[in-house]
Amino acid sequence: MFKLPFDPTKPIAGKATVIINKSVNDVFEFIGEHFFDNYQKWAVDVIEFEPLDGNKVFVGAKARQLRIEQGKEIKSVFQISEYQPLTLLSFKGVTADYRDFYQLERHENEATTQLTYSFELLNVELFMLPFAKLIRIAIEDGAETTADNIKNLLAVAD
Repeated sequence: MFKLPFDPTKPIAGKATVIINKSVNDVFEFIGEHFFDNYQKWAVDVIEFEPLDGNKVFVGAKARQLRIEQGKEIKSVFQISEYQPLTLLSFKGVTADYRDFYQLERHENEATTQLTYSFELLNVELFMLPFAKLIRIAIEDGAETTADNIKNLLAVAD
């Protein structure tokens, strides 16, 4: 019997964690409260972005984006799926099967925050399954870039 090197029923995911020299309040204000204003600043592959329900962040709020991924334009609509002030912001694709998570925790003291960013690709088309390992590596690299971009943007804000 042929055995796949991964479980095709589980998402292909990547995760990265950074420590940011800002309070949880400051980090969540940037990522959560002002998500629609700031998202393109750290998601540098997004070339067009449009909130569809105004700039207020709430569960169910939608946005449309156009990304350039490996030279291809990829359009999608996503919606905020979880919004827990100071701890969590997540969104999921409406027109594509993916989820993004931004999780915040106080780190060691009130002045530093641990940000864990993760991305999950929920469905991979059958013809892409042989490339799952490469896809996972790209997702992990993207997660690290996203977390680092947020950290760097907040460091510049000092």
